[in-house]
Amino acid sequence: MDGIILINKEKGCTSHDVVNKVKHIFNEKVGHTGTLDPNATGLLPILVGKGTKLSAYLINHDKEYEVTLKLGIKTDTADSEGKVINEQNVDNSMMQSEKIVKVLDSFIGKQMQTPPIYSAIKINGKKLYEYARKNIEVEIEPRQIEIFSIQLDEINEDEKIICFTVKCSKGTYIRSLCEDIAERLGTIGYMKELNRVEVGIFDIKNSIKIEELDNNKDNEDFLKRNLISIEELFIKLYGENNTIFLSDGKLNLFLNGVKLKYSLKNGDYRIYNEKNEFIGIGSIQNSQLKREIIA
Repeated sequence: MDGIILINKEKGCTSHDVVNKVKHIFNEKVGHTGTLDPNATGLLPILVGKGTKLSAYLINHDKEYEVTLKLGIKTDTADSEGKVINEQNVDNSMMQSEKIVKVLDSFIGKQMQTPPIYSAIKINGKKLYEYARKNIEVEIEPRQIEIFSIQLDEINEDEKIICFTVKCSKGTYIRSLCEDIAERLGTIGYMKELNRVEVGIFDIKNSIKIEELDNNKDNEDFLKRNLISIEELFIKLYGENNTIFLSDGKLNLFLNGVKLKYSLKNGDYRIYNEKNEFIGIGSIQNSQLKREIIA
């Protein structure tokens, strides 16, 4: 089977763990569109079979997260897995909803963000967390991100906890965002919980747990219902348009990698044969149709 399975990852499980389990279930090549921290939960799109070729079309998707921020404590990893390195009293004035909403709103828009030292970003061939584990200082360059929306969901004054939902661009580190929000509130903090609910066009409402997938691995109807095919994905991405029908002669050339002349706008197109059967994906650049993915 080829396409995308939406997995609702549980806490303590790595993205690599999920990939291995799905690979074992389908006995196919498997990949993902971007990792999710082991202590985070939520939506993890998994690419199966020829679906692994779809990664190039999905890497720049925006994300939406449900976040729990704990104030008054700082950890070396900026999350609940790290060692506590500082503690402060949090005045109740910091927990007022009006102040918190104002601070959250101040993050909306494009901005520069410094990634956390405990991350997989590479500098001089090494991941940042490798430097961190050896207590080696390294200069981390800020990166441009964008916060599209951020909404206060709940305040727990007794526990000094703020819950909010944020929609942001690819490359946004929520751990860094939590620390920055705490700082603007006049204190310190760390990301206590993280749940990813959206990745581009994918929604956690349509996801399944890995155990559910494993229990139904021999149920063909279940697998088909929960597998987003290559054709379906491109309909979701581009709508019903961007469709090309090829005659048998042109289709044979297309399948053999020959570029065909087409006076259509640049972009990706779903390719069908004369019988209206889905063949795959092609792209047009400078009036030339090129084969990309064969289903």
